[in-house]
Amino acid sequence: MPTAAIKICGISTGDALEAAIRARAAHAGFVFFPKSPRNVTPGEAAALAERAQGRIGRVGLFVDADDAAISEAVAGARLDALQLHGSESPERAAQLRARFGIAVWKALSVATAEDTARAASYAGAVDLVLFDAKTPKGTLPGGMGLSFDWNLVANWKGPIAWGLAGGLTPDNVAEAIRLTRTPLVDTSSGVESAPGVKDGGRIQAFAEAVRGASDF
Repeated sequence: MPTAAIKICGISTGDALEAAIRARAAHAGFVFFPKSPRNVTPGEAAALAERAQGRIGRVGLFVDADDAAISEAVAGARLDALQLHGSESPERAAQLRARFGIAVWKALSVATAEDTARAASYAGAVDLVLFDAKTPKGTLPGGMGLSFDWNLVANWKGPIAWGLAGGLTPDNVAEAIRLTRTPLVDTSSGVESAPGVKDGGRIQAFAEAVRGASDF
């Protein structure tokens, strides 16, 4: 089984970025959402992106953001991909993909089989769907440490590349990979010591668990 690619989301400091790079993560996620404890300004993201150049992929997370905000982040942080974490429609995703000419990922909140079926509507509009846990109404759209029933996406075969998020930690990510066969795993709060505070040891442990899962 190929090793799942790793994305560490909510990177907001140089130390966290270096920890993700040491752990051989494929992607670092920068959150552009002021309500999040992991939010970074375009200027902060630009400084991190400069350090990341050529060492790790840069993904910007947005929640129903307008074109101006996304444009500023794309330019400053030299993003490789946009991760849409709000209620963006397939049409909106396709518009952003065409405008910015970089990969677009769409996070889909999952609680039932009907939620996973929604992924098909994004075929041709996005490059990857990220199955994530559905958070309670009125809370943040991600980074809450919640997971969902992984059986809903076990061995998912759809028209788009995909990944798994939602409550993944060093303790459960290997099990998640073995059950779902996901090609990509995304963690944020699962490698933190406090909300928004990345823990280098947990990042390393997460990466080791991911690589260990591929041995089965």
